[in-house]
Amino acid sequence: GPCSIHDTEAALDYAKRLKILADNVSDTLFIVMRVYFEKPRTSIGWKGLINDPYLDDSFKIEEGLRIGRRLLLDIVELGLPTSTEALDPISPQYIQDLISWSAIGARTTESQTHREMSSGLSSAVGFKNGTDGGLTVAVNAMQSVSSPHRFLGINPKGQVSVVTTKGNPYAHVVLRGGSNGPNYDSVHVSKCEKALAKGGVGGNIMIDCSHANSSKNPEIQPQVLSDITHQILRGNNSIIGVMLESFINSGNQPIPENLENLKYGVSVTDACMDWSTTERSILEMSEKLSKTLMTRNS
Repeated sequence: GPCSIHDTEAALDYAKRLKILADNVSDTLFIVMRVYFEKPRTSIGWKGLINDPYLDDSFKIEEGLRIGRRLLLDIVELGLPTSTEALDPISPQYIQDLISWSAIGARTTESQTHREMSSGLSSAVGFKNGTDGGLTVAVNAMQSVSSPHRFLGINPKGQVSVVTTKGNPYAHVVLRGGSNGPNYDSVHVSKCEKALAKGGVGGNIMIDCSHANSSKNPEIQPQVLSDITHQILRGNNSIIGVMLESFINSGNQPIPENLENLKYGVSVTDACMDWSTTERSILEMSEKLSKTLMTRNS
């Protein structure tokens, strides 16, 4: 799915296309749509649809929450599962019941607040490796979230409360590359498997085909996906998922002063690959892995 959601009409358009594709490959692949409303920033910039839904610095967060939840309802009603990045510790109370998979980003994997929150999320959660490519922070996070936590939060009525969680047994690592380069190849995957085994946190690995694994060049994502596909064909059993940044049209665009100049279906954050490339890549992966995954799952 898109790097971020800024246009709910385009997002729903994409979701309808993705639902058709998901049904076509359902025998081999389980498709979940990225529906990212919050964006971590290295310095400053647009923080996402919840924070600034009208892209005009009006910061109508309460409206952003309503708009975001409405979009999630529309997508889920299509029969398509959703995923998002859990960035703010309060917003999950408003949308988490509609989320099937949550991500903790490279900048927040080490954060105690996000580990505590993740221990109580109702979805599986993926922790990205650090921005330097290191695995230690993700392994530590997985160890932490599997245990119960107690912390200050809000209840379903929005009241400040002492929150007690049971721990989340469905945490896993997401390899997204780092400042030292990509980490999706078989050598890095093997190193990750060993680190997970040493940490006693299970061996499930998801690989992000974007970000530092593609040098943020969307044209490289299909190559990364192809490499991962061949690792699975060669017998890898630890890779349980991949992530693709994709939208209706390729590339990205800055947010213009006149919002009427926004290009339809083009990301306003990281560059994405277009729909036709996405569809072709997923269909190719499904075809190549059909026999292998059926054998592995049995």
